Amino acid sequence: MSPAETAAESGTEDMDFESTEAAAETAATDVEGVEDADDDADETPLSRLEEEGDVAADYLEELLDIADIDGDIDIEVRGGRTYLSIIADESSSGLTALVGKGGEVLDALQELTRLAVLSQTGTRSRLVLDINGYRGERAKYLHALAQEAVAKVKSEGGAVHLIPMSSYERKIVHDAVADLGLASESEGEGAKRHIVVSAD
Repeated sequence: MSPAETAAESGTEDMDFESTEAAAETAATDVEGVEDADDDADETPLSRLEEEGDVAADYLEELLDIADIDGDIDIEVRGGRTYLSIIADESSSGLTALVGKGGEVLDALQELTRLAVLSQTGTRSRLVLDINGYRGERAKYLHALAQEAVAKVKSEGGAVHLIPMSSYERKIVHDAVADLGLASESEGEGAKRHIVVSAD
């Protein structure tokens, strides 16, 4: 059985994918720690990023075939990361299921894809997976969240604790807060790790 078949074996008939989230939960914590540490690391060689993009695309294509979901995969390398997007010409309930509530299934699938790359190349990946533009819309929300937190700190003082989010999303918020002239830091562990915005 291939890696994609193993990942998709449970839940593809009714598009529940809860087992996919559970399978990736432990790995997500490990990879997230590496991602936090590597945010300011030297840029990964282009050839390695292209290789991980190809490996990830093969894994995702096989998974889509097993789940009988239509979608095209685009690969882009920028800013020292590989970005993969699964898109469909028409609305697809299957792709919607792969995003899940609050992007939870998408995040789990991203971690499984990173593990597939690790298995094939022996190198940890910081690739970012998107489905039907979900992360772009989510980024708009995160910027708005950062603006609200900054405005509250400026008007009321003190610190503002934001909701828990992934390391990728925290990076977006950290950058947005810094651009607005305030400070932010991550607190908590695992699924409870979140950002605190303050004037210091």
